[in-house]
Amino acid sequence: MGLDKMRDAYQREYVKGDADTLEIRDLHISVDGKPIIKGINLKVRKGEVHAIMGPNGSGKSTLANTIMGHPRYKIENGDILFNGESILNDSPDERAKKGLFLSFQYPCEIPGVTLSNFLRMAHNALRSASIGVMDFRKVLEEKMKSLNMDTAFAKRYLNDGFSGGEKKRCEILQMAVLEPVIGILDETDSGLDVDALKIVSEGINVLNKNGSGQGILLITHYQRILRYIKPDHVHVMVDGRIIKSGGHELAETVEEKGYDWLLKAVA
Repeated sequence: MGLDKMRDAYQREYVKGDADTLEIRDLHISVDGKPIIKGINLKVRKGEVHAIMGPNGSGKSTLANTIMGHPRYKIENGDILFNGESILNDSPDERAKKGLFLSFQYPCEIPGVTLSNFLRMAHNALRSASIGVMDFRKVLEEKMKSLNMDTAFAKRYLNDGFSGGEKKRCEILQMAVLEPVIGILDETDSGLDVDALKIVSEGINVLNKNGSGQGILLITHYQRILRYIKPDHVHVMVDGRIIKSGGHELAETVEEKGYDWLLKAVA
């Protein structure tokens, strides 16, 4: 086999091995000249659930927004790859078309735009072929049924007058309709009471389908949502770095002991 053919074969195998995978390599991020993320390495594959925990100000939301291409955050070093290819030069909508999704911590309200119309336009924007109103209604009703949501919810204006729990359920419904490969959930549990937290968690579990569905990067401050969603991997972020990774039991230890014992261990 010639050198060019060997190189092509290697490239095909490399990309195949990183299919449906989000990878972060030695990522350093600054905001207004201030370093926030100080060297993170992470790989999330389709079907996996990764939880990133950490105290306020540790850089969790900065990481989420940077992955989706928010212009405020400057990458000083490192790379973000999806399916083995760098996405640093891709716009947020291009990243979404490739299969990434970000659920906001504080979803905005858009009076006058129904949830159904918004989801249909977003769905069609990510695909080469558009779907009509009636056909999309069937798709939407099916997704809402799988998440145990009342179909009347779709007639309401997007997040307008929604409770905290309803806004977060709306984000999960968006993820169900858009069907990303990897969903990034930025503090989805923020501001939810116990009942709302259970409902939102059930929706996330439906999308992951016990490890065979969408990949999830779940960013949280507290361990409580991890009582209902069992992650494959837990990472603790402090001061812009992942200082410890482990299984689900790591989250339980953090809930019991807090973050101080980890800070002392790396001091």
